[in-house]
Amino acid sequence: MNLKLIKPIVFFDLETTGVNIAKDRIVEISILKVFPNGNKESKTWLVNPEVEIPEESTAVHGITNEKVATEPTFKELALQVNEMIAGCDLAGFNSNRFDIPLLAEELMRVGIDFDMKDRKAIDVQVIFHKKEQRTLGAGYQFYCGQELEGAHGAEADTNATYEILLAQVDKYNDIGNTVDALSEYSTHGERADFAGFILMNDKKQEVFSFGKYRGRTVEEVFKENPGYHNWIQNADFPLYTKKVLKHIKVRMSAPKETMTDEEKLQALQQKFNLR
Repeated sequence: MNLKLIKPIVFFDLETTGVNIAKDRIVEISILKVFPNGNKESKTWLVNPEVEIPEESTAVHGITNEKVATEPTFKELALQVNEMIAGCDLAGFNSNRFDIPLLAEELMRVGIDFDMKDRKAIDVQVIFHKKEQRTLGAGYQFYCGQELEGAHGAEADTNATYEILLAQVDKYNDIGNTVDALSEYSTHGERADFAGFILMNDKKQEVFSFGKYRGRTVEEVFKENPGYHNWIQNADFPLYTKKVLKHIKVRMSAPKETMTDEEKLQALQQKFNLR
């Protein structure tokens, strides 16, 4: 089966200073934009992260501090990157857990809002692991019959990911070839945020996945302990996680037409606490 697209999809890969979504920075980004008619557009940038690249990270992707010293910062590239991915679904290899969350952090850090509303995400690694349990290099060999030259380079990994997905769509009849079907198949579980601090339960309610309130709904916790929201906003959590929790807090403080006097009072208290 050919990949069936309704709108453009962006395959992308990041090379970074490390694996901490909230703290680490991009040192290379490669984007492959595929249009419904089959046309493609691609761009790769080296990025000055404005922080030291640890030796252990350089050992993986080969990008040194000297190599990126004169390259543009992400702030300088952000508008180009955001424009290229605007209105597109997203895909990558381990992208749901790493590349999308980290890209969101970088964009939000420079003042560009990022949201997955009206987007779908396909994680090619999840499909691969569900079907074969291998790495990207092994996956490229398995699906495409070739050695992956330039592994851990953003451009090579991006193109390999796209080729693997095409091969997966052709090989497995049960995963579909639409973005909706592939996105659903490549998602482990529904999350409210990228990093997995906030999950969705069977009732489509946001619940905490960590700490002393693990398993409890966010709204229930915020009603019981309003200060918990402020603590998270000032702690070392990803910006997107903070954004999701702030939206929940605002939603809780919105007046309802059928509110009782007690509920109105609680809403006013929530609004005050939000400030």
